[in-house]
Amino acid sequence: MATSLSGKNIIVGITGGIAAYKTCGIVSGLVKRGAEVNVIMTANAARFVAPLTFETLSNNRVTVDTFDRSFEYNVKHISLAKKADAFIVAPCTANFAGKYANGIADDFLSTTIIAVKCPVILAPAMNINMLNSPAYKQNTETLSRRGVIFIGPSKGRLACGDEGDGRMAEPSEILAKLDEVLFSKNDLAGKTVLITAGATREAIDPVRFISNYSSGKMGAALAQKAEERGAKIIFIYGNISVPIGSTWKSISVASTQDMYDAVANNLKYADVIIKAGAPADYKIAEKFDQKQKSNTLTINLEKNPDIASFVGKNKGKKKLVIFSAETENLIENAKKKLAAKNADIVVANNVTMDGAGFDVDTNIVTIISKDKTVSYDKMSKKQLADVILSF
Repeated sequence: MATSLSGKNIIVGITGGIAAYKTCGIVSGLVKRGAEVNVIMTANAARFVAPLTFETLSNNRVTVDTFDRSFEYNVKHISLAKKADAFIVAPCTANFAGKYANGIADDFLSTTIIAVKCPVILAPAMNINMLNSPAYKQNTETLSRRGVIFIGPSKGRLACGDEGDGRMAEPSEILAKLDEVLFSKNDLAGKTVLITAGATREAIDPVRFISNYSSGKMGAALAQKAEERGAKIIFIYGNISVPIGSTWKSISVASTQDMYDAVANNLKYADVIIKAGAPADYKIAEKFDQKQKSNTLTINLEKNPDIASFVGKNKGKKKLVIFSAETENLIENAKKKLAAKNADIVVANNVTMDGAGFDVDTNIVTIISKDKTVSYDKMSKKQLADVILSF
């Protein structure tokens, strides 16, 4: 059950973008959890969604015009700023980020946000070229240094027709980020979490290898969330497509044997081991010294060492979390793996399902321990990381 927001005052700012329609879900979600919600819209935002919509959802008057005289006079932008426990701007356009970064206060929203002392969460939404522009990047760097929190954007089809980063984060993700800010956990303080991530590669010849589709997104999300909850991170990674935290002890590996050795060498330092990586199960028995050019090629494979089994046999009182990517008999196969590896938790997913598996930003899982089994709907891997760490 989501944490109650009763007694919390949340300001929701809305700027001019088509994603403004998604902000209805944010306001509705906040009100359902007991929050007092005040919505501020820019004039352009009001062209996409009528203020009446948010007045109905929030049960409060929506402010658009700085000089609106239809409320009691108490220097409203200051009074709102003083009582706010958190300030969300969704969507946040490049224009608004630029104004906020440079102290421009020329409408009610920008005037109010400059006056707040509470946490600020921005959910950007814009064209991918705007997102990648030097001007926008400089503005986000400025705001990040001031402690402003960004969530998203995510990949997808944009309103302009382009594909790529630029979609506003989903309301559920934004609400989860608010929970992190208002109810931050420190339950992993003093703990070290060892996480494996990404795919290993087994060389066939000097230019070819066998591998898999793992991107490292789940492992990186787990590392980020564990660190936010106070843990020190040992991040052992193969081929990945995500950034690595600058404060993590990061160890790059190529083959499964390399990952096995890195885990074995660092196991003594860890309190929790999370096997989110996807090491290749097989390696080439005899790899070729030269690039192969024949029309047909026969290779012999042999089993790689089992990293999870090694940890399960040597973990003592440490906690082991493993993943089980399946294509059939999900629960049955995952439970067998839980027992065989002597793991404490197995995160099982059917990689054939849309929105689950490798190299996507979401997952659909069932988490199994020795005494309970819980299935979850599709969620972002960042959300799932918190679920796994709390299981």
